Amino acid sequence: MASAAKEGGGGPMMLIMGGALALILGGAGFYTVYSGLVNLPLPSAEPEEEAHKAAVHAFEAAAPAAEFVPLEPILITLGGGDARLRQLQFVAQLEVEPGAAEALKALEPRVRDVLNTYLRAVRADDVDDPAALLRMRAQMLRRIQVVTGEGLVRDLLVSEFILR
Repeated sequence: MASAAKEGGGGPMMLIMGGALALILGGAGFYTVYSGLVNLPLPSAEPEEEAHKAAVHAFEAAAPAAEFVPLEPILITLGGGDARLRQLQFVAQLEVEPGAAEALKALEPRVRDVLNTYLRAVRADDVDDPAALLRMRAQMLRRIQVVTGEGLVRDLLVSEFILR
């Protein structure tokens, strides 16, 4: 029987000695790093900050400069197949080249006229289609660009498109 206990590996005494050895080695490793005997490089935020600054600079350089000119809201009564009249409230902004806002202000009556004329021709049934806004926006932008001349107006940004 005594020989069977020796073959088992020593039991709890080996477990206690292994735990004590792990604590001693862990404490020694902590002390050497904490006291500065071993200098481990710590990750710095500087490369990340530099990369972020470079990305922001690249975005600003790539993004075209633009100005936005708000249009006065337009309220149009739409015709349709049904007996009741419906109204369309339309609010938008025009994206123009930098410095071109004043030139567009001079042409704003023509822009409003072309938008009113186009929207008056739209029927209420046409506006109910989910893809209607995309088609109408493209049509209105093209008409505005014809009135203002090529290159002045870049885009038409629709803020409100409410059918009542």
